[in-house]
Amino acid sequence: MRRRLIQSTLAVVLVVVAVFGVSLVIVESRTIGDSVRETVRTEAVRLVATVESQVMEEQEVTPDSVGSAAIASNHHVRIEIPGQHPIEVGDRPSGDVIEARESGSHGELVTVRVARSEIRAEVGRTLLIILLVALLAVTAAAVLAVRQAHRVAAPLTDLAETAERLGSGDPRPRHRRYGVPELDRVAEVLDASADRIGRMLTAERRLAADASHQLRTPLTALSMRLEEIIATAETDDPEDRAVAREEATIALAQVERLTDVVQRLLTNSRDTRSASAVAFDLDEVVTQQLAEWRPAYRGEGRAIVRSGKTGLRAVGTPGAVAQVLATLIENSLMHGDGTVALRTRVTGNQVVVEVTDDGPGVAPQLGSRVFERTVSGRNSTGLGLAVARDLAEADGGRLELLQQLPPVFALFLSRAVEDPGDRL
Repeated sequence: MRRRLIQSTLAVVLVVVAVFGVSLVIVESRTIGDSVRETVRTEAVRLVATVESQVMEEQEVTPDSVGSAAIASNHHVRIEIPGQHPIEVGDRPSGDVIEARESGSHGELVTVRVARSEIRAEVGRTLLIILLVALLAVTAAAVLAVRQAHRVAAPLTDLAETAERLGSGDPRPRHRRYGVPELDRVAEVLDASADRIGRMLTAERRLAADASHQLRTPLTALSMRLEEIIATAETDDPEDRAVAREEATIALAQVERLTDVVQRLLTNSRDTRSASAVAFDLDEVVTQQLAEWRPAYRGEGRAIVRSGKTGLRAVGTPGAVAQVLATLIENSLMHGDGTVALRTRVTGNQVVVEVTDDGPGVAPQLGSRVFERTVSGRNSTGLGLAVARDLAEADGGRLELLQQLPPVFALFLSRAVEDPGDRL
Protein backbone atom coordinates (compact mmCIF):
# COMPACT_ATOMS: atom_id res chain seq x y z
CA MET A 1 0.00 0.00 0.00
CA ARG A 2 2.79 2.37 0.87
CA ARG A 3 4.45 1.81 -2.51
CA ARG A 4 1.18 2.39 -4.35
CA LEU A 5 0.58 5.63 -2.50
CA ILE A 6 4.06 6.89 -3.39
CA GLN A 7 3.74 5.83 -7.03
CA SER A 8 0.32 7.42 -7.48
CA THR A 9 1.44 10.68 -5.87
CA LEU A 10 4.58 10.87 -8.01
CA ALA A 11 2.59 10.05 -11.15
CA VAL A 12 0.21 12.94 -10.49
CA VAL A 13 3.09 15.33 -9.78
CA LEU A 14 4.98 14.28 -12.92
CA VAL A 15 1.92 14.78 -15.13
CA VAL A 16 1.30 18.23 -13.63
CA VAL A 17 4.96 19.22 -13.98
CA ALA A 18 5.11 17.97 -17.58
CA VAL A 19 1.97 19.81 -18.66
CA PHE A 20 2.87 23.06 -16.98
CA GLY A 21 6.56 22.74 -17.90
CA VAL A 22 5.90 22.31 -21.64
CA SER A 23 3.37 25.13 -21.61
CA LEU A 24 5.82 27.37 -19.76
CA VAL A 25 8.64 26.58 -22.22
CA ILE A 26 6.45 27.47 -25.18
CA VAL A 27 5.27 30.70 -23.61
CA GLU A 28 8.77 31.70 -22.48
CA SER A 29 10.23 30.97 -25.94
CA ARG A 30 7.74 33.28 -27.55
CA THR A 31 8.20 35.90 -24.88
CA ILE A 32 12.00 35.86 -25.28
CA GLY A 33 11.74 36.10 -29.07
CA ASP A 34 9.33 39.03 -28.85
CA SER A 35 11.50 40.71 -26.23
CA VAL A 36 14.64 40.44 -28.41
CA ARG A 37 12.80 41.85 -31.43
CA GLU A 38 11.47 44.72 -29.37
CA THR A 39 14.94 45.42 -27.97
CA VAL A 40 16.50 45.46 -31.43
CA ARG A 41 13.80 47.79 -32.82
CA THR A 42 14.03 50.12 -29.82
CA GLU A 43 17.78 50.33 -30.20
CA ALA A 44 17.43 51.09 -33.92
CA VAL A 45 14.96 53.91 -33.18
CA ARG A 46 17.24 55.38 -30.55
CA LEU A 47 20.31 55.29 -32.81
CA VAL A 48 18.59 56.81 -35.83
CA ALA A 49 17.33 59.70 -33.68
CA THR A 50 20.87 60.28 -32.37
CA VAL A 51 22.40 60.18 -35.88
CA GLU A 52 19.71 62.46 -37.27
CA SER A 53 20.30 65.11 -34.62
CA GLN A 54 24.06 65.03 -35.21
CA VAL A 55 23.61 65.39 -38.98
CA MET A 56 21.29 68.35 -38.51
CA GLU A 57 23.87 69.99 -36.24
CA GLU A 58 26.55 69.17 -38.86
CA GLN A 59 28.50 67.13 -36.33
CA GLU A 60 30.73 64.27 -37.35
CA VAL A 61 29.06 60.95 -36.77
CA THR A 62 31.42 58.46 -35.20
CA PRO A 63 30.94 55.28 -33.15
CA ASP A 64 31.76 57.21 -30.01
CA SER A 65 29.35 60.01 -30.83
CA VAL A 66 26.43 57.61 -31.27
CA GLY A 67 27.16 55.92 -27.92
CA SER A 68 28.72 52.66 -28.93
CA ALA A 69 29.31 51.89 -25.28
CA ALA A 70 25.54 51.76 -24.76
CA ILE A 71 25.06 49.24 -27.57
CA ALA A 72 24.66 45.63 -26.38
CA SER A 73 27.75 43.56 -26.97
CA ASN A 74 25.88 40.91 -28.92
CA HIS A 75 24.29 43.46 -31.27
CA HIS A 76 25.71 44.51 -34.64
CA VAL A 77 24.89 48.06 -35.73
CA ARG A 78 25.37 49.50 -39.26
CA ILE A 79 24.87 53.22 -39.77
CA GLU A 80 24.62 54.49 -43.35
CA ILE A 81 24.78 58.28 -44.00
CA PRO A 82 24.59 59.69 -47.55
CA GLY A 83 28.06 60.80 -48.72
CA GLN A 84 29.92 58.96 -45.91
CA HIS A 85 31.34 55.52 -45.38
CA PRO A 86 29.09 53.20 -43.41
CA ILE A 87 29.81 52.98 -39.67
CA GLU A 88 29.67 49.54 -38.05
CA VAL A 89 29.69 48.74 -34.37
CA GLY A 90 30.06 45.16 -33.04
CA ASP A 91 30.73 41.88 -34.78
CA ARG A 92 28.56 40.96 -37.74
CA PRO A 93 26.54 37.87 -36.76
CA SER A 94 26.61 34.80 -38.94
CA GLY A 95 23.74 32.58 -39.89
CA ASP A 96 20.15 33.44 -39.24
CA VAL A 97 19.64 36.88 -37.67
CA ILE A 98 16.96 39.16 -36.37
CA GLU A 99 17.26 42.74 -37.58
CA ALA A 100 15.52 46.07 -37.38
CA ARG A 101 15.95 49.02 -39.79
CA GLU A 102 15.06 52.61 -39.15
CA SER A 103 15.66 55.57 -41.53
CA GLY A 104 16.00 59.25 -40.79
CA SER A 105 14.63 62.33 -42.53
CA HIS A 106 17.96 63.03 -44.28
CA GLY A 107 18.43 59.57 -45.73
CA GLU A 108 20.17 58.09 -42.68
CA LEU A 109 19.71 54.30 -42.28
CA VAL A 110 20.40 52.40 -39.10
CA THR A 111 20.35 48.58 -39.08
CA VAL A 112 20.58 46.59 -35.84
CA ARG A 113 21.14 42.84 -36.04
CA VAL A 114 21.35 40.03 -33.48
CA ALA A 115 21.90 36.33 -34.12
CA ARG A 116 18.97 33.97 -33.50
CA SER A 117 21.37 31.76 -31.58
CA GLU A 118 21.17 34.35 -28.81
CA ILE A 119 17.46 33.66 -28.52
CA ARG A 120 18.08 29.94 -28.44
CA ALA A 121 20.70 30.42 -25.72
CA GLU A 122 18.27 32.46 -23.63
CA VAL A 123 15.55 29.87 -24.17
CA GLY A 124 18.04 27.18 -23.12
CA ARG A 125 18.85 29.01 -19.90
CA THR A 126 15.16 29.44 -19.18
CA LEU A 127 14.55 25.75 -19.93
CA LEU A 128 17.35 24.80 -17.54
CA ILE A 129 15.79 26.87 -14.78
CA ILE A 130 12.40 25.27 -15.45
CA LEU A 131 13.96 21.79 -15.33
CA LEU A 132 15.69 22.59 -12.04
CA VAL A 133 12.43 23.87 -10.56
CA ALA A 134 10.59 20.78 -11.85
CA LEU A 135 13.24 18.50 -10.36
CA LEU A 136 12.94 20.32 -7.06
CA ALA A 137 9.14 19.98 -7.18
CA VAL A 138 9.36 16.24 -7.93
CA THR A 139 11.88 15.75 -5.13
CA ALA A 140 9.68 17.64 -2.67
CA ALA A 141 6.66 15.65 -3.87
CA ALA A 142 8.57 12.39 -3.38
CA VAL A 143 9.53 13.36 0.18
CA LEU A 144 5.96 14.40 0.98
CA ALA A 145 4.60 11.23 -0.65
CA VAL A 146 6.88 9.05 1.48
CA ARG A 147 5.86 10.90 4.64
CA GLN A 148 2.18 10.78 3.77
CA ALA A 149 2.38 7.10 2.86
CA HIS A 150 4.09 6.41 6.19
CA ARG A 151 1.46 8.49 7.98
CA VAL A 152 -1.32 6.40 6.44
CA ALA A 153 0.34 2.98 6.26
CA ALA A 154 1.93 2.98 9.74
CA PRO A 155 -1.40 3.52 11.57
CA LEU A 156 -2.99 0.75 9.49
CA THR A 157 -0.18 -1.59 10.48
CA ASP A 158 -0.60 -0.52 14.10
CA LEU A 159 -4.36 -1.08 13.94
CA ALA A 160 -3.79 -4.52 12.44
CA GLU A 161 -1.47 -5.35 15.35
CA THR A 162 -4.13 -4.12 17.79
CA ALA A 163 -6.75 -6.33 16.17
CA GLU A 164 -4.34 -9.27 16.30
CA ARG A 165 -3.71 -8.62 20.00
CA LEU A 166 -7.45 -8.62 20.65
CA GLY A 167 -7.76 -11.92 18.82
CA SER A 168 -4.92 -13.43 20.85
CA GLY A 169 -6.61 -12.58 24.15
CA ASP A 170 -4.86 -9.33 25.11
CA PRO A 171 -7.73 -6.84 25.54
CA ARG A 172 -5.72 -3.87 26.78
CA PRO A 173 -6.75 -0.71 24.87
CA ARG A 174 -3.84 1.24 23.37
CA HIS A 175 -5.51 4.69 23.24
CA ARG A 176 -3.44 5.73 20.22
CA ARG A 177 -4.62 8.41 17.80
CA TYR A 178 -3.06 9.28 14.44
CA GLY A 179 -4.45 12.66 13.39
CA VAL A 180 -6.50 11.08 10.56
CA PRO A 181 -10.25 11.21 11.38
CA GLU A 182 -11.08 7.92 9.66
CA LEU A 183 -8.20 6.04 11.29
CA ASP A 184 -8.92 7.64 14.67
CA ARG A 185 -12.51 6.41 14.39
CA VAL A 186 -11.29 2.85 13.76
CA ALA A 187 -8.90 3.16 16.73
CA GLU A 188 -11.76 4.35 18.97
CA VAL A 189 -13.91 1.38 17.93
CA LEU A 190 -11.04 -1.05 18.63
CA ASP A 191 -10.40 0.54 22.03
CA ALA A 192 -14.11 0.30 22.88
CA SER A 193 -14.11 -3.34 21.80
CA ALA A 194 -11.01 -3.96 23.91
CA ASP A 195 -12.76 -2.43 26.95
CA ARG A 196 -15.81 -4.62 26.41
CA ILE A 197 -13.72 -7.75 25.93
CA GLY A 198 -11.67 -6.87 29.01
CA ARG A 199 -14.83 -6.46 31.09
CA MET A 200 -16.17 -9.76 29.78
CA LEU A 201 -12.94 -11.59 30.59
CA THR A 202 -12.82 -9.96 34.02
CA ALA A 203 -16.40 -11.02 34.68
CA GLU A 204 -15.62 -14.58 33.60
CA ARG A 205 -12.53 -14.78 35.77
CA ARG A 206 -14.41 -13.21 38.66
CA LEU A 207 -17.23 -15.71 38.21
CA ALA A 208 -14.78 -18.62 38.28
CA ALA A 209 -13.07 -17.28 41.41
CA ASP A 210 -16.36 -16.46 43.16
CA ALA A 211 -17.91 -19.79 42.26
CA SER A 212 -14.91 -21.81 43.43
CA HIS A 213 -14.85 -19.94 46.73
CA GLN A 214 -18.55 -19.65 47.39
CA LEU A 215 -19.26 -23.28 46.56
CA ARG A 216 -16.63 -24.39 49.05
CA THR A 217 -18.64 -23.15 52.05
CA PRO A 218 -21.88 -25.08 51.39
CA LEU A 219 -19.90 -28.10 50.20
CA THR A 220 -17.99 -28.14 53.51
CA ALA A 221 -21.23 -28.06 55.48
CA LEU A 222 -22.78 -30.63 53.18
CA SER A 223 -19.84 -33.02 53.56
CA MET A 224 -20.11 -32.77 57.35
CA ARG A 225 -23.83 -33.46 57.16
CA LEU A 226 -23.28 -36.49 54.92
CA GLU A 227 -20.67 -37.84 57.33
CA GLU A 228 -23.24 -37.71 60.11
CA ILE A 229 -25.81 -39.46 57.89
CA ILE A 230 -23.34 -42.26 57.17
CA ALA A 231 -22.48 -42.60 60.84
CA THR A 232 -26.12 -42.81 61.98
CA ALA A 233 -27.30 -44.97 59.06
CA GLU A 234 -24.98 -47.81 60.10
CA THR A 235 -26.94 -48.47 63.33
CA ASP A 236 -30.19 -50.40 63.76
CA ASP A 237 -31.63 -47.93 66.24
CA PRO A 238 -34.90 -46.44 64.84
CA GLU A 239 -34.11 -43.14 66.50
CA ASP A 240 -30.73 -43.00 64.73
CA ARG A 241 -32.45 -43.75 61.46
CA ALA A 242 -34.89 -40.96 62.10
CA VAL A 243 -31.95 -38.67 62.76
CA ALA A 244 -30.39 -39.89 59.50
CA ARG A 245 -33.57 -39.03 57.61
CA GLU A 246 -33.61 -35.62 59.19
CA GLU A 247 -29.97 -35.09 58.32
CA ALA A 248 -30.63 -36.24 54.75
CA THR A 249 -33.49 -33.76 54.49
CA ILE A 250 -31.19 -30.98 55.66
CA ALA A 251 -28.50 -32.12 53.23
CA LEU A 252 -31.04 -32.04 50.38
CA ALA A 253 -31.95 -28.48 51.37
CA GLN A 254 -28.27 -27.63 51.29
CA VAL A 255 -27.97 -29.05 47.77
CA GLU A 256 -30.93 -26.97 46.66
CA ARG A 257 -29.39 -23.88 48.21
CA LEU A 258 -26.08 -24.78 46.54
CA THR A 259 -27.87 -24.79 43.19
CA ASP A 260 -29.35 -21.41 44.04
CA VAL A 261 -25.89 -20.08 44.86
CA VAL A 262 -24.59 -21.18 41.45
CA GLN A 263 -27.53 -19.53 39.70
CA ARG A 264 -27.02 -16.40 41.79
CA LEU A 265 -23.35 -16.15 40.84
CA LEU A 266 -24.16 -16.62 37.17
CA THR A 267 -26.85 -13.94 37.36
CA ASN A 268 -24.56 -11.47 39.13
CA SER A 269 -21.78 -12.08 36.60
CA ARG A 270 -24.12 -11.01 33.79
CA ASP A 271 -25.91 -8.13 35.50
CA THR A 272 -25.31 -7.08 39.10
CA ARG A 273 -28.63 -5.16 39.07
CA SER A 274 -30.78 -8.21 38.29
CA ALA A 275 -31.57 -9.04 41.94
CA SER A 276 -34.89 -10.78 42.66
CA ALA A 277 -35.46 -9.47 46.18
CA VAL A 278 -38.62 -10.56 48.03
CA ALA A 279 -39.94 -10.27 51.57
CA PHE A 280 -38.90 -13.30 53.61
CA ASP A 281 -38.77 -14.55 57.19
CA LEU A 282 -35.30 -13.75 58.53
CA ASP A 283 -35.71 -16.20 61.42
CA GLU A 284 -35.95 -19.13 59.00
CA VAL A 285 -32.64 -18.24 57.34
CA VAL A 286 -30.85 -17.70 60.67
CA THR A 287 -32.26 -20.91 62.16
CA GLN A 288 -31.29 -22.81 59.04
CA GLN A 289 -27.69 -21.59 59.25
CA LEU A 290 -27.48 -22.47 62.95
CA ALA A 291 -28.69 -26.00 62.23
CA GLU A 292 -26.23 -26.46 59.40
CA TRP A 293 -23.15 -25.19 61.20
CA ARG A 294 -23.69 -26.64 64.70
CA PRO A 295 -22.12 -30.02 63.78
CA ALA A 296 -19.00 -28.27 62.50
CA TYR A 297 -18.74 -26.18 65.65
CA ARG A 298 -19.31 -29.20 67.89
CA GLY A 299 -16.48 -30.92 66.08
CA GLU A 300 -14.22 -28.00 67.04
CA GLY A 301 -15.48 -27.93 70.64
CA ARG A 302 -17.14 -24.57 70.11
CA ALA A 303 -20.71 -23.26 70.19
CA ILE A 304 -22.86 -21.12 67.92
CA VAL A 305 -25.84 -19.25 69.43
CA ARG A 306 -28.32 -16.54 68.47
CA SER A 307 -30.00 -13.70 70.34
CA GLY A 308 -31.92 -10.52 69.71
CA LYS A 309 -35.27 -9.69 68.19
CA THR A 310 -37.26 -12.47 66.54
CA GLY A 311 -40.12 -12.55 64.07
CA LEU A 312 -38.36 -10.12 61.70
CA ARG A 313 -39.05 -9.98 57.98
CA ALA A 314 -36.55 -8.53 55.53
CA VAL A 315 -36.40 -7.75 51.83
CA GLY A 316 -33.82 -9.71 49.86
CA THR A 317 -33.03 -13.05 48.32
CA PRO A 318 -33.13 -15.80 50.97
CA GLY A 319 -30.44 -17.85 49.23
CA ALA A 320 -28.10 -14.86 48.95
CA VAL A 321 -28.69 -13.84 52.59
CA ALA A 322 -28.02 -17.41 53.67
CA GLN A 323 -24.80 -17.43 51.68
CA VAL A 324 -23.65 -14.14 53.26
CA LEU A 325 -24.34 -15.48 56.76
CA ALA A 326 -22.62 -18.79 55.87
CA THR A 327 -19.52 -16.86 54.81
CA LEU A 328 -19.45 -14.92 58.09
CA ILE A 329 -20.02 -18.07 60.15
CA GLU A 330 -17.31 -19.97 58.27
CA ASN A 331 -14.86 -17.08 58.77
CA SER A 332 -15.56 -17.22 62.51
CA LEU A 333 -15.02 -20.98 62.46
CA MET A 334 -11.73 -20.71 60.57
CA HIS A 335 -10.23 -17.51 61.94
CA GLY A 336 -12.17 -16.80 65.15
CA ASP A 337 -12.36 -18.39 68.58
CA GLY A 338 -14.83 -19.15 71.34
CA THR A 339 -18.58 -18.87 70.93
CA VAL A 340 -20.00 -17.40 67.75
CA ALA A 341 -23.10 -15.29 68.30
CA LEU A 342 -25.72 -14.17 65.79
CA ARG A 343 -27.77 -11.21 66.95
CA THR A 344 -30.75 -9.73 65.13
CA ARG A 345 -32.02 -6.23 65.72
CA VAL A 346 -33.87 -3.34 64.08
CA THR A 347 -32.46 0.07 63.28
CA GLY A 348 -34.70 2.57 61.51
CA ASN A 349 -36.22 0.90 58.45
CA GLN A 350 -33.57 -1.80 58.37
CA VAL A 351 -33.03 -5.14 60.02
CA VAL A 352 -29.50 -6.09 61.06
CA VAL A 353 -27.85 -9.46 61.60
CA GLU A 354 -24.60 -9.21 63.57
CA VAL A 355 -22.04 -12.01 63.68
CA THR A 356 -19.32 -11.91 66.35
CA ASP A 357 -16.89 -14.24 68.12
CA ASP A 358 -14.17 -14.18 70.79
CA GLY A 359 -11.25 -14.41 68.38
CA PRO A 360 -8.37 -12.00 67.70
CA GLY A 361 -10.51 -9.95 65.35
CA VAL A 362 -9.47 -8.01 62.25
CA ALA A 363 -5.94 -6.65 62.05
CA PRO A 364 -5.79 -2.88 62.66
CA GLN A 365 -4.01 -2.21 59.37
CA LEU A 366 -6.83 -3.83 57.40
CA GLY A 367 -9.94 -2.16 58.73
CA SER A 368 -12.61 -1.77 56.04
CA ARG A 369 -10.15 -3.07 53.42
CA VAL A 370 -11.05 -6.56 54.61
CA PHE A 371 -13.88 -6.45 52.03
CA GLU A 372 -11.49 -5.87 49.13
CA ARG A 373 -10.66 -8.75 46.86
CA THR A 374 -7.29 -10.43 47.47
CA VAL A 375 -7.04 -8.67 50.87
CA SER A 376 -6.77 -11.17 53.72
CA GLY A 377 -5.17 -11.22 57.14
CA ARG A 378 -5.17 -15.02 57.58
CA ASN A 379 -3.45 -16.34 54.44
CA SER A 380 -6.76 -17.07 52.70
CA THR A 381 -7.91 -16.08 49.22
CA GLY A 382 -9.55 -12.86 50.37
CA LEU A 383 -12.60 -13.56 48.19
CA GLY A 384 -15.18 -14.65 50.77
CA LEU A 385 -16.04 -11.29 52.31
CA ALA A 386 -15.74 -9.52 48.94
CA VAL A 387 -18.26 -11.86 47.32
CA ALA A 388 -20.52 -11.68 50.39
CA ARG A 389 -20.51 -7.89 50.17
CA ASP A 390 -21.42 -8.09 46.45
CA LEU A 391 -24.29 -10.46 47.21
CA ALA A 392 -25.59 -8.14 49.92
CA GLU A 393 -25.38 -5.06 47.71
CA ALA A 394 -27.14 -6.89 44.87
CA ASP A 395 -30.13 -7.26 47.25
CA GLY A 396 -30.05 -3.58 48.16
CA GLY A 397 -28.35 -4.22 51.49
CA ARG A 398 -24.83 -3.77 52.77
CA LEU A 399 -22.22 -5.67 54.72
CA GLU A 400 -20.07 -3.73 57.20
CA LEU A 401 -17.38 -4.27 59.80
CA LEU A 402 -18.76 -2.52 62.89
CA GLN A 403 -15.95 -3.46 65.26
CA GLN A 404 -12.49 -4.92 64.77
CA LEU A 405 -11.88 -6.39 68.26
CA PRO A 406 -13.82 -8.39 69.08
CA PRO A 407 -14.91 -8.65 65.45
CA VAL A 408 -18.49 -7.64 64.70
CA PHE A 409 -19.75 -8.00 61.12
CA ALA A 410 -23.22 -6.67 60.37
CA LEU A 411 -25.55 -7.44 57.46
CA PHE A 412 -28.04 -4.61 56.87
CA LEU A 413 -31.23 -5.43 54.95
CA SER A 414 -34.33 -3.43 54.15
CA ARG A 415 -37.12 -4.10 56.55
CA ALA A 416 -40.29 -5.58 55.04
CA VAL A 417 -43.52 -3.61 55.42
CA GLU A 418 -46.01 -4.89 58.03
CA ASP A 419 -43.35 -6.65 60.04
CA PRO A 420 -45.14 -9.27 62.18
CA GLY A 421 -42.57 -8.78 64.94
CA ASP A 422 -43.96 -5.32 65.56
CA ARG A 423 -47.35 -6.78 66.48
CA LEU A 424 -46.06 -8.80 69.41
